Amino acid sequence: EVQLQASGGGLVQPGGSLRLSCATSGFAFSTHAMRWLRQSPEKRPEWVSRIDTSGTSAWYLDSVKGRFTIFRDNAKNTLYLQMNDLRPEDTALYWCASAQPGSELRGKGTQVTVSS
Repeated sequence: EVQLQASGGGLVQPGGSLRLSCATSGFAFSTHAMRWLRQSPEKRPEWVSRIDTSGTSAWYLDSVKGRFTIFRDNAKNTLYLQMNDLRPEDTALYWCASAQPGSELRGKGTQVTVSS
């Protein structure tokens, strides 16, 4: 059974940090580029970040560049998103997904709320 389980969300004050994790199983994680997405109420889902299979190349949404870092541990089949200097506009449901063309692998999300 394929599983992608995101965790690490929560309530944080502006300027705070969170680290999201996405534990995966049931597929060849190390052969999939991976991504984080998010969706706020009444907005469309948007890509936040993407990482290649080896973890050496990453892409970021402009609004999170310099604040978020995506990385992965292929030995643990886990994807991460380190989020620093969080802003209220980062409030959203975050989830991880495969970034491989044609793949529909995705997990359930974890809620991130940035508020004072």
